[in-house]
Amino acid sequence: MLLQLATQAPDADVDAGVRGLATVSGWLAYAMMCLSLTWGVLVSAGWANRLAGRQALRSGHIMLSGLTLAFAFSHIISFLFLRAELYSVVEVFVPFNGGVQLRHTMGILAFEGMLAVSIVVGLRHRLSFRQWVGIHRLGYLAFGLGVVHTFVGAYNNGTLSVLWLLGITFLVPTVTVAVLRIMPARAMTSTGLFDEAP
Repeated sequence: MLLQLATQAPDADVDAGVRGLATVSGWLAYAMMCLSLTWGVLVSAGWANRLAGRQALRSGHIMLSGLTLAFAFSHIISFLFLRAELYSVVEVFVPFNGGVQLRHTMGILAFEGMLAVSIVVGLRHRLSFRQWVGIHRLGYLAFGLGVVHTFVGAYNNGTLSVLWLLGITFLVPTVTVAVLRIMPARAMTSTGLFDEAP
């Protein structure tokens, strides 16, 4: 019995550390995702043009997007290192297979959607502007899936009480600027949000 406990203790410590890494990297990915979308809307709408040149602002958006993908990848890959719960590469990276819960499927789709958008950014000169924008708007869908994955995952893991205030603090400005971005210019000027169309 003692030998069995001695051999299980290091695995439990490793699993606790890996789960901690998955949790922190997931929360950081969520925060960077919100900041990236907010910054992207501010840049594309021209609302942040007074801060710096357009290229510098785009570079900031690309940096935040890259951090989002890095933290999301760290969050995903950490599940391969769990010892108590074994996940295969297929379960971690392929959505809609039999062994994956719906909340994990939403997270996988969010990551892969963001990855697809980032790949399309590199192909911008080979696509028409309309194609590029259409694919780039998949980022909004990926964002929505990522938000649902974050809150449902936190609820299922019992950490929603820790996450909800910080999560909403990042979410409200992001949703606000995204809604303002898709509102028609006339509606924004008629409500008094802007003196003239952005």
